[in-house]
Amino acid sequence: MQSLEPGVGVQATEFVEVGGRRVRYAATGTGPPVILLHGLGRSLEDWEPLQATLSGYQLIAIDLAGFGQSQALSDCGLASLAKHVEAALEVLGVPLGAHVVGNSLGGAVAMRLAASAPARVASLALLDSAGFGREVTWTLRILDLPLLWRLLLRPHADSALLSERSIFHNPAFATPERVALALALSRREGAARAFRRQAHALGSWRGVRRGWRKELLTEVSALDIPTLVVWGTHDRILPATHLVNAAAALPRARTHLFSRTGHMPQIERVDELAVLLGSFWDGP
Repeated sequence: MQSLEPGVGVQATEFVEVGGRRVRYAATGTGPPVILLHGLGRSLEDWEPLQATLSGYQLIAIDLAGFGQSQALSDCGLASLAKHVEAALEVLGVPLGAHVVGNSLGGAVAMRLAASAPARVASLALLDSAGFGREVTWTLRILDLPLLWRLLLRPHADSALLSERSIFHNPAFATPERVALALALSRREGAARAFRRQAHALGSWRGVRRGWRKELLTEVSALDIPTLVVWGTHDRILPATHLVNAAAALPRARTHLFSRTGHMPQIERVDELAVLLGSFWDGP
């Protein structure tokens, strides 16, 4: 395993205007394009370890609308997020047929992008992705309850530490630099409201909503796009049992389960993931 060196969040990033909204991105390397989409309430910094490890590709990490330093959309539905990503790729001049990698919410956005604009997507790599089951951590369920979400999402150093620790199996990955970044992101104007709006669009106190999951998986299963689904055995956000659901919903997909790994294999298992992705993209 490779841990992130001190200085998380210091890689060079740039901004482009997409549909009148500012979008932040970080592009590294050269070669076939790979698009990296982060999870709910996260930012493109989650991809720094992979961008530093995986060579032979142009890796483009994007802050999804409303998160990181990208401006929010008036509609936070998956279709709008995916369309906004597609428009960003056009502005950036990314050719058709890019590999798309999504973690958590980013996985659902990646699937919606593939279903809506299949020519844009050469392959899908879904890391602990939303969309494969109802079960989700109680901290996201409670965001559906009035007033309580304001307390839960109030910026605080202790909350940032607990949040970072919850996404990793090994607590050592919740470094002071990552906690500081999480706290800074939570303090951005409109961050709590954007987080709550997105969580509410995807689920309720009962869990992840079935309607959008069923519709999306039906569309993706009909696509002829190579797909890899990866999970961590100790994911406390979206349980590893969802990998079984993914295999059933997408029977042609490859699957891989990382042991002793939490919600972000792109950080906890970056070396192994880089090898796995390279094999997936370069294989027959």
